Amino acid sequence: MKLKRGLNLGGYLSQCTHNMHHYSTFIGKSDIEQIAAWGFDHIRLPIDYEVLEDKEGNRIEEGYELVRSVCDCCNDNRLDVILDLHKAYGYDFNDAGNRQKNDLFHNPYLQDRFVSLWNSIAAEFKNRDNVSFELLNEVVEKENALLWNDLIDKTVSAIRKIDSCVPIIYGGIQWNSASTLKLLKIPEDKNIIFTFHFYEPLLFTHQKAHWVRQMDPHKDIFYPESMDYYRSQSAVLGEQGEAVLNSTAETMGKQFLEEMVKEAVLAAEKAGTQLYCGEFGVIDQAPVLDTLGWFRDVHAIFEKYQIGCSIWTYKEMDFGLTGKHYEEIREDLIQLWTK
Repeated sequence: MKLKRGLNLGGYLSQCTHNMHHYSTFIGKSDIEQIAAWGFDHIRLPIDYEVLEDKEGNRIEEGYELVRSVCDCCNDNRLDVILDLHKAYGYDFNDAGNRQKNDLFHNPYLQDRFVSLWNSIAAEFKNRDNVSFELLNEVVEKENALLWNDLIDKTVSAIRKIDSCVPIIYGGIQWNSASTLKLLKIPEDKNIIFTFHFYEPLLFTHQKAHWVRQMDPHKDIFYPESMDYYRSQSAVLGEQGEAVLNSTAETMGKQFLEEMVKEAVLAAEKAGTQLYCGEFGVIDQAPVLDTLGWFRDVHAIFEKYQIGCSIWTYKEMDFGLTGKHYEEIREDLIQLWTK
């Protein structure tokens, strides 16, 4: 499985209202056919646990049937698919730091539930040539780095008892930061893919985002601009601005972006794993031509290091490629990533 150029289906089975009406109206067969027609080779399918099980852990058969139908449709259209557990029972990246809501890494019951869900997913989708498994989207807290490694070991071991060949994908802490892949244990299994997410500089890619603390909801941020400009503006973002503040790059653009990505490249080389970027993109509040410039720079770096990737995202979710905001550059973006 190469996983070269893909699109996320964010908001379909994750970060959404969980009911069959939403599922049946948000994404359909024609959307998957369109993604294939554009020339992408895979989709990343974020899935919240609520699709597959209720709060007591009981299986939801309709949810499994829905995911099966997506996998079948992808197979019919020669697309690979990543089943990404975007939210687990006991862990949601949106609740980072809240031990009452996010206690997965300290609670044995929640860990058993996590492994049990992956047992069920693996049993259902084993031996499918076009399917891979991504264990959990965006572990955030720094203090969970070692505990995340422990849970990875348990989960990979459980999956391998069911399916010895399926590619298994996982990333580091701090929102799947490129700089934290080095904290992962070197895997004993050979069919492991390290993943990272790439939204640097966050000041640009998430400008005006209401969910980013301290982000000015009215200020236009341009790309590339100078490093002094980005350092002065990123300081208020705290932990989410650290990448810019700690950078040694002299220019904002390819030099800065490559410095960020290179950390992931080196970690994957040391671990002997394939490297994959599961999410990257620019919010629909950013200047559109600057957005195209950012994508071109990221593309050049991913090409240089042969990094497979999946754009965030196909539809809506403030980043949707099909949205009106991207009309001026949509064809350029699609051609850039599928040529």
